[in-house]
Amino acid sequence: MIVVAGGTGTLGTRLIPRLAGQGLAVRVLTRDPARARHLGPGVEVVHGDVRDPAAAGRALHGASTVISAMHGFAGPGGISPASVDRGGNARLIDAAARTGAAFILVSVAGASPGHPIGLFRAKYAAEEMLRASGIPWIVVRATAFMETWGTIMGEPLRSSGKIPVFGKGDNPVNFVSATDVAALVSHAVASPGLHGQVLELGGPDNLTFNQVAAIVQQATGCRGALRHIPRLALRATACVTAVIKPALARQARAALAMDTIDMTFDSTAARQAFPDLPNTDMPSALKDLLA
Repeated sequence: MIVVAGGTGTLGTRLIPRLAGQGLAVRVLTRDPARARHLGPGVEVVHGDVRDPAAAGRALHGASTVISAMHGFAGPGGISPASVDRGGNARLIDAAARTGAAFILVSVAGASPGHPIGLFRAKYAAEEMLRASGIPWIVVRATAFMETWGTIMGEPLRSSGKIPVFGKGDNPVNFVSATDVAALVSHAVASPGLHGQVLELGGPDNLTFNQVAAIVQQATGCRGALRHIPRLALRATACVTAVIKPALARQARAALAMDTIDMTFDSTAARQAFPDLPNTDMPSALKDLLA
């Protein structure tokens, strides 16, 4: 039994059909079972929250492998990187240790204890807990998802005719398709020889947000204006909303970091190690997303 936490999100939606298509029994742990309806009748759905130790334990009963494909960057009810990516993963890892299951953690490229983005710090903390757990493990570190940013920039374009660009928009960032990451994770499930390894995957190009905006315009066929949100406004938002709207403050800090720090990635090593993986570019990912 393969148990997936985060099976209804951007990555999980692409991962679950791959696993089920390999004839594997798949169970999805989700806070909202309605979001799992599209996954198909052959997928078991368990209602639960990784922030609840009892729910995590129930979901992992009989599991041979656990995949954490979730993140708590933003969401209702106190969702945060601390409560989900650190605390939630800690509960899943503890439950996996009790059942003897292997564990695949989907993390982020660049995860470190001192990273300016809180999600990256929380993912690193989860990695460290997994390494210390004594169970078989694989960490998959991915760069920013093309589909996520295509949605963030594409939905405002269609609704208001404007594309939000955070900061100057000229800092190169690596983006990878969630389809490519799903292929790597499903490969890892069937490859015990990869246990104890950190696998990093990025996309074929490092793109600025101004370049991504142009690709979004082309993909949607909408010629909208770019709405740059100045760095000063991002800093002010992060400070003013830190207490009353912490998720908004996290988003502002992350946007500021993505506009100012090195977030490029060289995918050569990963692509040579796993030559059969798809290597999706941004235009193709957005075409599939719109379809």
